[in-house]
Amino acid sequence: MTGDKHHKHQDHEDHQSPLTEEEEQDVKEHGSLNSVSLYAVIHREGLEELKRPFMSLWWSGVAAGIGISTSVLAEGILHTMFEGSDNQFALENFGYTVGFVLVIMGRLQLFTENTLTVILPLLTDRSWKMLGCLLRLWGIVFIANMVGTFLAAYLMYGLHTVPTEYIEGMNAISKHYVELDFSEVFSYGGISGFIIAAIVWMKPSVQSAAFFVIVMFTYLIAIGNFTHVIAGSTELFLLALQGEVSALQTVTLICGTLLGNIAGGTCLFALLAHGQVAQEIEPD
Repeated sequence: MTGDKHHKHQDHEDHQSPLTEEEEQDVKEHGSLNSVSLYAVIHREGLEELKRPFMSLWWSGVAAGIGISTSVLAEGILHTMFEGSDNQFALENFGYTVGFVLVIMGRLQLFTENTLTVILPLLTDRSWKMLGCLLRLWGIVFIANMVGTFLAAYLMYGLHTVPTEYIEGMNAISKHYVELDFSEVFSYGGISGFIIAAIVWMKPSVQSAAFFVIVMFTYLIAIGNFTHVIAGSTELFLLALQGEVSALQTVTLICGTLLGNIAGGTCLFALLAHGQVAQEIEPD
C-alpha cells in the first residue's frame, strides 16, 4: 500500500521528488528546513518554471530587465545627490539593491536566478529532454532580459524620461564596467553568480527576512564591483546609445559576464548544493 502511494506521488510530480513524507511537511510549513527540504523546495520551483509557457516567461523576463534597470537609475540618483561626499561610493551603491528587491520579491524571471533554480531538476533527472527544457528557458529569459534592459536604457536616455543630471550620474557609475576586459568580467561575474544563487538558496528559509538578505548580498555585489550580466547590460546599453562604447565591446563584455555568472551560479553553487544532499535524495 505504501509503495502504491509512493508511486502515485512520483507520477504526480512527473519527476522523482527528493522529498520524504516528513520533509514534505517541512516544505508545506516552510519552517525550519533542513538541507534536503531546502533543496526540495527549490527543485519543485524549478520544475514549475520549466513548465511555464513561452509568453509567460517572455513577458516576465522583459519586465525583469526593465525592473533591474532601476538599480542603475537609483545608483545614478544617489551618485548625483552625494557627489563630493567622503561616503559617496558607499552610499550610491545602496541604489544597486533597488532593482534586485523589485525583481526577486516580485518573482519576475531574472536569468541569474535560473542558474540555480532550474539546474536542480536537471541534476536529479539527467536526460536530454530535461536539458532541452533548461536551454529553452535560459534562451527565452536571457533574451527577454536583454530586451528589457535595452528598452529601459532607451526610455531613460533616448526618450529623456530621466533628468540630464541623473543620466550623467548613471554614466559615471557605469564607466567602470567598460574599463574591464573579458577575463576580468568573467572572474568578477563568477562571484556575482555565486552570490545570486546563494540568495535563491536562502529565500525559502529566511521567509520574512528575504528583503534584508537581498539588500545585504546585492550591496556586496555593488560595493565589490562584481559584474552582473543583466544589471550590467543596462549600463552598457546606456553608454552605447551615447556612443561611449562600441557594439563589439558591449557584446564582448555581456558574453564574458554571462559566462562568469553561469560559472558561479551553476558550475559552483548548484553543484555544491546538489553534492551535499546527493546521497540523501538518491532512491534506494
